[in-house]
Amino acid sequence: MDVSEAIAARRSVRGFLSDPVDPAVLHGIVTKAARAATGGNLQPWHVDVLTGAPLERLKAAVLHKIQWGQPETAAYDIYPSELVAPYRDRRFAVGEAMYREIGIPREDKAARRLWFARNFQFFGAPAALFCSVDRRMGPPQWADLGMYLQNVMLLAVEAGLGSCAQECWAMYPETVGEAIALPAERMLFCGMALGVEDTTEPANRLRSARAPEEEWLTLHA
Repeated sequence: MDVSEAIAARRSVRGFLSDPVDPAVLHGIVTKAARAATGGNLQPWHVDVLTGAPLERLKAAVLHKIQWGQPETAAYDIYPSELVAPYRDRRFAVGEAMYREIGIPREDKAARRLWFARNFQFFGAPAALFCSVDRRMGPPQWADLGMYLQNVMLLAVEAGLGSCAQECWAMYPETVGEAIALPAERMLFCGMALGVEDTTEPANRLRSARAPEEEWLTLHA
């Protein structure tokens, strides 16, 4: 598999088999990904990988918070408060496309909330990754995190695994922080589900659209 094939194959997988992932494969993915570009070679990412009992304890803790209506203060604003077109339209379109695939109409708010809660079970994935960063870091270092995480997802494709990057975990920084013993000086950036894709899951039929290049590309020659 070449890089172009891995980029084309990568997508957000929202349904996994329970089959465990070889720890050596996981270790290889997260360590190879550290060759990501990073300004000044700061390498600002910190990574925690959870499987087995630690992962199950975290999922149970977050499920308890959700069931008892115990929200936490999000680590940061996942989306801008003033999300304008075309970004607002793209977000709306991909959400509606996903709910069409799984057969939940817009008016069924309860079913949509239940589906969203599956994020906090990692969609059944047997492995999870959390990425955190020193609170003193700024937007350039956050960009470094994205490059590291993209490497993880492409390497997962190469290894025959699916992934789903999940900024939604920033909504429960206290619970995650306790689970991974996150130091006070570090901020939770995101989570990620990793595992073998469940090809029978309807949500995995979704292939999100990409904007035509004339909306974002300018060539100067």
